[in-house]
Amino acid sequence: MNRLSDMHTHSSHSFDASSSVDEMCRAAIDRGLFALAITDHCEAPFIRFGADCEFGCFDEQIPASFADATAARDKYAGRLKVLRGLELGEPTHDPSATEHALSYGDFDFVLASVHNIKNMQDFYYMNYRGVDIDDLLARYFDELCQTAGFPRFDSLSHLTYPLRYIVAGTGSFPDLSKHADAIDDIFKILIKNKKALEINVSGLFKELKTTLPDETLVRRFRELGGEYITVGTDAHSADMVGKGIEQGIAVAKAAGFDSYVIYEKHKPISIPID
Repeated sequence: MNRLSDMHTHSSHSFDASSSVDEMCRAAIDRGLFALAITDHCEAPFIRFGADCEFGCFDEQIPASFADATAARDKYAGRLKVLRGLELGEPTHDPSATEHALSYGDFDFVLASVHNIKNMQDFYYMNYRGVDIDDLLARYFDELCQTAGFPRFDSLSHLTYPLRYIVAGTGSFPDLSKHADAIDDIFKILIKNKKALEINVSGLFKELKTTLPDETLVRRFRELGGEYITVGTDAHSADMVGKGIEQGIAVAKAAGFDSYVIYEKHKPISIPID
């Protein structure tokens, strides 16, 4: 049996995605995937803006995503394991909003992510001209360290997320060795709390041309005792579902892992790597 799984995807219930949950599932089946997690965006601190939120009304979007994923789970039972997930953005910024986000459904899987440093805009929107990149990354990894200590998630998403946009905006790759201690601290917290690290393959198809994080950092996670790896495309349309998953699994294998995991009811299920 093909055991490829995509643990990070966005349906049209995310403000920046275009395909329905059903279309994402049919694409996963067409590509021979074993499991698919629907992890629509929920930027927790923005819940309080309701319908006025620039990302849409999470009180409507996430329950709808959960309902559609539940329907797809039943519809495609025996053909595709559909996992009801959430990408929980900035969970440490507003604890009450985060609790609200997690109450939207009985999720199988929660990704934790940081798309913006507190009181700053998303890295996607930033202009990097004249910005002290090292200082920016130091602040980002400090916040990611706090996020790693948040207890109610399963996998830490796209560790090197800012590089997607820093490399595109500046044309150069920052020296991450300056942040090695901070990254080690993040890994140690994940390991202590038995959390997974995500290999996000979206960077393979952008200027970055690497996974987020890359093989070197995934190997470091393993050296420190990392046990769990998830692999996801970060697909925002059906045509990207499963794309690059095999490359992501190859990164895990090269870094010393002999399996990766999917999550069902927040329990890790090990998938051997051939």
